[in-house]
Amino acid sequence: MFQPTSDFVPALLASQISIDKRLYLTYSNDNVVVNVDDCAVKAIFCELTPMHVTLKDVARHAGVSPKTVSRVVNNQSEISPATRARVQAAIQELGYRPNILARSLVNQRSNTIAVVASGIEYFGPSRTLLGIEQQANAFGYSLFLNLLHQPDAQNVHTLLNELVARRVDGIIWAVPEIGTNRAWITENTLAQLPPLVFLSMGARTGLSIVAVDNCSGAQLATQHLLERGRTRVGIIAGPLTWWEARERVQGWKDALAAAGLKASKSLIAQGDWSPASGERAMERLLAVSPKVDAVFCSNDQMALGALGVLHRANVRVPQDIALVGFDNIPESEFFLPPLTTMYQHVIDIGRIAVQELHARIEAERTPTNGTPQITSLPPALVVRASS
Repeated sequence: MFQPTSDFVPALLASQISIDKRLYLTYSNDNVVVNVDDCAVKAIFCELTPMHVTLKDVARHAGVSPKTVSRVVNNQSEISPATRARVQAAIQELGYRPNILARSLVNQRSNTIAVVASGIEYFGPSRTLLGIEQQANAFGYSLFLNLLHQPDAQNVHTLLNELVARRVDGIIWAVPEIGTNRAWITENTLAQLPPLVFLSMGARTGLSIVAVDNCSGAQLATQHLLERGRTRVGIIAGPLTWWEARERVQGWKDALAAAGLKASKSLIAQGDWSPASGERAMERLLAVSPKVDAVFCSNDQMALGALGVLHRANVRVPQDIALVGFDNIPESEFFLPPLTTMYQHVIDIGRIAVQELHARIEAERTPTNGTPQITSLPPALVVRASS
């Protein structure tokens, strides 16, 4: 019978020794108890695992009660600076490591946030995930990341059941709203889940949502082109099954309507967010609306494809056709010409999502701050040479 520290599994795997016999693991308070019959494995554990230091060992070494050590470990405030320093010194000298699993069982919290995301190979989602990680780390949460490779999937109940089984404290649903992929959201389903915060979806009563104000951003981009004297402003839209894409089309329409201009269907071409689709959409606009003098592209990648078409057609940018994108990806200022675009606060979206989720989690313990919030972040116009 051995009592190694909780990092014994990585040590065992690192040993690269073939083990045929089964290891039985059970958790008990601060100990991880392992039954091992293989002699070679015994030797590995004896060599790689130091004596397990308990909270009581630290208390004896520091001359305080175990409860005092627990308060220091949990960063509670009712401890004098001198006592805190003495306990922290004992922790360092003995090499004590708190048992996170045992603590979560006592506190009924895992200190883990689940993030359900998709498309993290793209700029916006990846930067949002960075903001989530930064704020979660500041609050002391670990992240459990789940990727949906089909973001338009409707049947997510298996995943939701797994997250509940893992006892996550809360969930950030960072999958964009596409088609009917929010159909699973019902009062009955939400009642069985931990607190949730949704990203990239339309406002809905009773839900906590953090999103970019896509409509106002598109409206601002289109107004900028109109203020430059353009009167035939087309749009390269994203796939219209996406809520974000529809919102950007609506902003474009609103700006044209405010200027007394008609949003003709011939001025709309649809892409799929990729540069290749931006090429095809720009070619369609030039064929159907040859007098177009400006184009709002619903993301920077499609704007890149559109620029290539214009260069090959000897169309001058911005003299003949002005161009505005959306996202402000790092490469956009190095396009030829540098791209005017809408800057999304995507890192802030991630941070705010964690702040909102943390407030919801805390509200379950103390009934304050628990009202679902809808946060809409307006993007900012970054003017460059393309317009």
